[in-house]
Amino acid sequence: MPETNLIIIIAILAALAVLLITYGVAARPSEDAVQARLSQLVVQPRSLEEMELQQPFYERVMRPMIQRLSKVGRRREGGMIGAIDAKLEKAGFPGGLRGADWVGVKLLALIAFAIAGFLLGLLLTRGQFAMALLFALFGAALGYLAPEFWLGRKIRARSLSMTLQLPDVLDLLTISVEAGLGFDAALAKCVEKMEGPLVDEFAQALAEVRMGRLRRDALRDVATRADSQPVNNFVGAIMQAEQLGVPIAKVLQIQSNQLRIERRQRAEEAAAKAPV
Repeated sequence: MPETNLIIIIAILAALAVLLITYGVAARPSEDAVQARLSQLVVQPRSLEEMELQQPFYERVMRPMIQRLSKVGRRREGGMIGAIDAKLEKAGFPGGLRGADWVGVKLLALIAFAIAGFLLGLLLTRGQFAMALLFALFGAALGYLAPEFWLGRKIRARSLSMTLQLPDVLDLLTISVEAGLGFDAALAKCVEKMEGPLVDEFAQALAEVRMGRLRRDALRDVATRADSQPVNNFVGAIMQAEQLGVPIAKVLQIQSNQLRIERRQRAEEAAAKAPV
């Protein structure tokens, strides 16, 4: 009997607690709709530390380290930095990196891989310092070369993306020119309606032309940055048509048909290489 009374008392107390919590939530004054909207729009002042912590890890840690190490690259500015800038330009300047910054990336990777190799060597050789140094040297070499392999993959991927996007860009260019637009206006229409690395390159070329640069020079730089044979062929055909006075619409039609044939051939080749 006492146990039954205890259970009843506990149940009553639990019910009272639930009722009090419900009353407290319901009795809380609701926030004015206008005030709620203003609280969403007004940006609360934040401290410098909070703003820094909200940035990605790359911006908070990696980029300052790269910028410090890039001072070594800036001391060696010249042909090497120019060649690195050319390669980064073909890759679309990943991460906003420039030539001197890329030297900093390679030095940072060298140091990180060397430390990792040294620790791995100590672990695998059970504390043999000489063998750990060999592992560190191997890690340093790997760390120095690894960014180059990554950059090469970025260049090839971007070049392939441009090659695959070129037929669609040519189709829109052909339609726009046949509708009565000039080549520059048709190119601007492609930039407006499409996205991708090739469209970005054409947007840069249009900006250079509007600033007074010759169209053939701007397009020649596009072909250099694209590092793609179909894009080179297209730019060469446009430049030749401009020099000889051939109608652009006819050249675009021929190029579009040729690119469609090449795309079908690439698809058939990929299908032949695929397993059953």
